Amino acid sequence: MKYTEFTGKTVDEAVEKGLKELSLTRETADIRVLEEGKKKLFGAVKARVEIAPKEETVAEETVVAPIVSDGTMSDGERAVVFLEGLFKLLNITACTELVSEGDKVEINVTAANTTAVIGKHGATLDAIQTLAGAVANTGRDDYKRVVVDCENYRENREATLNKLAENLAQKAIRLQKKIQLEPMNPYERRIIHAALSSYEGVKTESEGKEPNRYIVVIPDNLEDPTAPAIPARNERRDSRNERRGGKGGYGNRNGGRSGGYNRGKGGNKSGGYKKFNQGGNNASGGTSLKAGSDFFGIFLGNSGNKNDDKE
Repeated sequence: MKYTEFTGKTVDEAVEKGLKELSLTRETADIRVLEEGKKKLFGAVKARVEIAPKEETVAEETVVAPIVSDGTMSDGERAVVFLEGLFKLLNITACTELVSEGDKVEINVTAANTTAVIGKHGATLDAIQTLAGAVANTGRDDYKRVVVDCENYRENREATLNKLAENLAQKAIRLQKKIQLEPMNPYERRIIHAALSSYEGVKTESEGKEPNRYIVVIPDNLEDPTAPAIPARNERRDSRNERRGGKGGYGNRNGGRSGGYNRGKGGNKSGGYKKFNQGGNNASGGTSLKAGSDFFGIFLGNSGNKNDDKE
């Protein structure tokens, strides 16, 4: 049914206007109320309705027929047709293109809102790919791999994971401890395993059960094999502690405890701000700040680190 929208001060007024214009009665019209008319402090909001002629027969159920090969469409083309219909049902504006079809089917999606297609860490895109793979392999004896990408997301994600794997391998060797990554899907775990397969000094293992299966990076110089793995997300906190010169204070740039702000366990025993070296000729010079003063000190440093886990 094709609906036409009408407005009025009230719902009744909008309905009467629509019925008159469409030459319908309330019995022969299908009416939808979009918005009730109401008065506001300044002005008023009009009532909005949609009206369409009633159909004589209405199907009790809507059945979506499965897409099957009729000999005119290839496996990849069938998957593309399915995805186009899926995006319409999801109200996602997207263009689907069959890039290649050989040993595997490659499909690229261009969307106005890529987040709606990709999802967090590609979760939505993986689900779309699974459905497309099921459609493409309908009626096949041997399984053909289907890859659905959205504006080079998978290539960029793979580069990110490769960099992450290298950073965590370096950290595992440096700390002589096992590093546990967050749960990943099989595709992303394969990327991590492949990235570190030839990396000297570490090995990787998958642990846990789906969907929470994860990778552990194990260094060859492991200090304590019985110690639990360190979560990868702790890397940023560890790097900050290293730059501060220890737990409790900010050290100077050379790693000492005498320069910069000294406080807490890692700094001056008084626990206050001792001094700020402004780079004068006098090594001990600078602005002296007494403990308990109104100066609260702000450390403006680079909280990032090349080895940080960005994921």
